[in-house]
Amino acid sequence: MSSRSKVAVIGGGGNVGAAVAFSIIACGIHADVIIVDAAEKLAEGQALDIADASHLSPANCCVGTFKEAGDCDVIIITAGARQQPGEPRSKLLNRNYSIMKSIIDNIKPIKETAVFIVVSNPVDVLASVIQRLTKLPYNQVMGSGTFLDSARLRNNLSEKLKISSSSIHAYILGEHGDDQFVGWSSATVAGTPLLSYDAIKDLDLNEIEKDISRKAYEIIEAKGSTYYGIGLHVAYLTRAVLGDERKVIPVSTFIKQYDAYMSIPSIVGAKGAEPVEINLDDQEKEHLQHAAIKIKGMCDQLNYN
Repeated sequence: MSSRSKVAVIGGGGNVGAAVAFSIIACGIHADVIIVDAAEKLAEGQALDIADASHLSPANCCVGTFKEAGDCDVIIITAGARQQPGEPRSKLLNRNYSIMKSIIDNIKPIKETAVFIVVSNPVDVLASVIQRLTKLPYNQVMGSGTFLDSARLRNNLSEKLKISSSSIHAYILGEHGDDQFVGWSSATVAGTPLLSYDAIKDLDLNEIEKDISRKAYEIIEAKGSTYYGIGLHVAYLTRAVLGDERKVIPVSTFIKQYDAYMSIPSIVGAKGAEPVEINLDDQEKEHLQHAAIKIKGMCDQLNYN
């Protein structure tokens, strides 16, 4: 990690962006964080507030411009329309496409080695949009994808199995949305397939899967939006990129076989995200194919002119 990497949080005036910026500060990542938002006064307020915590961290935080964002090492996009209670993430597409295009137009020229982390929903489609608009290599654009969903899965299993979540290796795959699914066949505990673990046999796997997919809706219904969980997870991704940590994380990345962005375990480091092979059974492969068709279908609705 360089002594002073630069990170832009575009949409940092909002709850998610501010949570991301604060999490980077709180995690002690060596970086200059700039908060960029069309609502300049709000961005300034968030930056001033977060900067009050920076004396406890090697990171700095200040307000910045769209042009400054284009010169950053990591560019995080949280801007976009807020998901309404009960609203599927896919319904945000038309509202958010024009926002993404405006952002890219305003931050050009973009640093050639920049890595984008897209958080705005629908994240799989918008990651594809950002890659097409920037023309950067696929690996340099990722979405936060099912990283947080997978954490929710591990927390759920941890509570039921009485095992630390860090010792449970299980992933939510495919779309970050209503059609996401658990890769049960590849899940393990202590190198043992999770499905052969005695304690798992008494659990309703379908109900666990539904609980995870509903979690975001429950939070949105209760408080309007989710931001603390995703904030810390995106900070973790940022550290993995800046430190070239090459950690395996389920993020939305381009999968050549399916010609689509969707979530699968990927190696995250200085050059972005590269998908890795994962063992799936035939039904899970069908789920992944279905997710790819759905995501590509949404992408095809867009006019890239």
